Amino acid sequence: MLLIPMTAIFASSHREAPLIANDPLADNTDLYAFRSPDNPNTITIIANYVPLQIPHAGPNFYSFGEDVRYEIHIDNDLSTPGDDITYRFTFSKVNGDATTFFNIRLGQENLMTTYMMEKSTDGGVTFTTIIAAGTVPPPNIGDRSIQNATVGLNSTYETIFTNAITTASSGEIVYCGPADDPFFVDLGGIFDVGDAPRQSGAPIDALKCLNVHSIAIQIPIADLQKNGNPVSMAANILDGDYVIGVWASASRKATRTLNAPTVNNANPGYVDSGNWVQVSRLGMPLTNEVLIPIGMKDYWNSLSPYDELAETLLDQYFYNPELGLYMDNALFGPAVPAMADLRIQRNSLAQTFGGFDFGNGNDGLFPLKGSAAVAGTALDDAIFGTLLLPAAGSPRSVDLWPIFHTGVPNLEPYQLATGKTGNNPLTTGKPFINNFLPNGGDMLRLNMAVPVTQRTDPAFSSLGLIQAAVLGLTDPTYTASGTSMQFIPNMDGFPNGRRLEDDVTRIELQAVSGVVLAAIGLWYDDFNTAGSPVTPNLLSVLGYSTGVEANDTAFRTSFPYVQVPWKGNSNCLGKEISYTQPAILQGSSVGINEYGKQFFEASAYPNPMISSTTVTFILEESSIVDIQLMSLEGKLLSSTAAQSYSSKGEYKIELDTRNLSSGLFIAKVSVNNSAGKNVRLIKLIKQ
Repeated sequence: MLLIPMTAIFASSHREAPLIANDPLADNTDLYAFRSPDNPNTITIIANYVPLQIPHAGPNFYSFGEDVRYEIHIDNDLSTPGDDITYRFTFSKVNGDATTFFNIRLGQENLMTTYMMEKSTDGGVTFTTIIAAGTVPPPNIGDRSIQNATVGLNSTYETIFTNAITTASSGEIVYCGPADDPFFVDLGGIFDVGDAPRQSGAPIDALKCLNVHSIAIQIPIADLQKNGNPVSMAANILDGDYVIGVWASASRKATRTLNAPTVNNANPGYVDSGNWVQVSRLGMPLTNEVLIPIGMKDYWNSLSPYDELAETLLDQYFYNPELGLYMDNALFGPAVPAMADLRIQRNSLAQTFGGFDFGNGNDGLFPLKGSAAVAGTALDDAIFGTLLLPAAGSPRSVDLWPIFHTGVPNLEPYQLATGKTGNNPLTTGKPFINNFLPNGGDMLRLNMAVPVTQRTDPAFSSLGLIQAAVLGLTDPTYTASGTSMQFIPNMDGFPNGRRLEDDVTRIELQAVSGVVLAAIGLWYDDFNTAGSPVTPNLLSVLGYSTGVEANDTAFRTSFPYVQVPWKGNSNCLGKEISYTQPAILQGSSVGINEYGKQFFEASAYPNPMISSTTVTFILEESSIVDIQLMSLEGKLLSSTAAQSYSSKGEYKIELDTRNLSSGLFIAKVSVNNSAGKNVRLIKLIKQ
């Protein structure tokens, strides 16, 4: 036996932390939270796990782990510490057919998976089972495994996928199972020292045709709102009482004892014991991936957001993000030409306020701390203490840190520059965000009162709140109303929650470059008070793209919105191989092309033959037909002249076989028509 202590295994996302990269079943990949577009009285939360799944991963296809505790956590009340609602999922597998190496055979699944879903509303002290035995669909192996009535499940994957959607006893709608990975990103370019968009070659969606395992829940807003109120009772579209924070985690027991497996996996070869230890977590996308350095990634994953907020050791990576080094020409910017359009303000508002420097290690807005200029704003110590201006040398404490750690309040300076006076970002502007919930660290925060931007709306944009800011700054529909609150399309987008369509990589890189600062009036360095704030530098940042801007397939228009997983026998991820069918003996009389479509039938009679045989073939359209008589080794013995047939129908050609000795032969029937050339091989026997 071997004892493995697991208290040190802390880690999350698409392989972004060292330890969790070796434990994919417990690895959070992404988290989404958005107001449901087709059911706006509900919120949909999707937590994805098990990254980078190739569809054709037989014989041991990917799955949820039986020994992993998966949880989705929700904070909705600033006055209560910790989680207010927790959903817990545990999975179980049963061998339906332990005698085969196939995952599905003769209508049976080799590893049928079910789940139990529990809910806690008292901070995780007690849990109530709300789904006792939910169904997890099998992997989308291929058509024979799923559709075939003899060897498969005699169904369609769409039917199996839809039938797995379940309603919990407390009213939530739930799906747990495989799905297309909805994230899209050029991982190869990003991690090649920021080579995105690639300076040589086309961008590549590294997650194209790959799957994940999704836990999706659709929950009534009234169940999530801290007082149980429906969204119709919201005071306005930015009502702070409707803000929630969401994070997901995976945990394992502290110790695993290894021993010998038994027949049919009755004993899987290990026993887990001890307390549950968090090994993975996720809130905001890409936090651990691109903001937390490698030496702190595992530690970051060991913390809850509430632990993290009290742990000041990690704050520095948000105050002075490493990515900022590559967006600054005075530092390493010239070495990363792909990010040339992303440049941080080093002298913002120089003409009116003497300049603010947001480069790494500089002071940002800290020189204003305690001054009359910040009185009554979110930067006033009397309102939020030292939360947003903690110390000198922390330039991004006013934008990146609240975006990732507290949410952003609807309070000066966090309003659009529209309506602000005298180029002063600290004056009142146009409201566009309020997801402030500062009692936890990294969480995905969503204001549930913000209306939905329908996906069919021409104004819908994968740039989320960035695009809402652009419209609010430039579109007369919104600028004409000054500082009044009104819905701007995409106010429901990232970082106010996260929709499946949101291009979070592009948005976060733009945010690191300071686009949020510019939106609230801290304009880029090339701003001149005599001109427009929409300067070349700002336009460069807004026009930046990694080159990968959308998922590899369309999303569903109804719950669970993620698409069915890629099929294991499809050619989405693979490379086609040119293949010529060998001249083997076949008894079937149906001509089939490379895509499996039947084009013509052919047969020979008599067979066995003596002096002749007649080949009969049925055409579906006008065609040119020729027949070759060959030896079993493929040697041509005789052939008919190609004949043209102008219409569909049944036709016959007689073959003279008097000169053939006894044995086996092949008649090769070739048909050329609009579908191309199609061939049928018929076994002939000469007596």
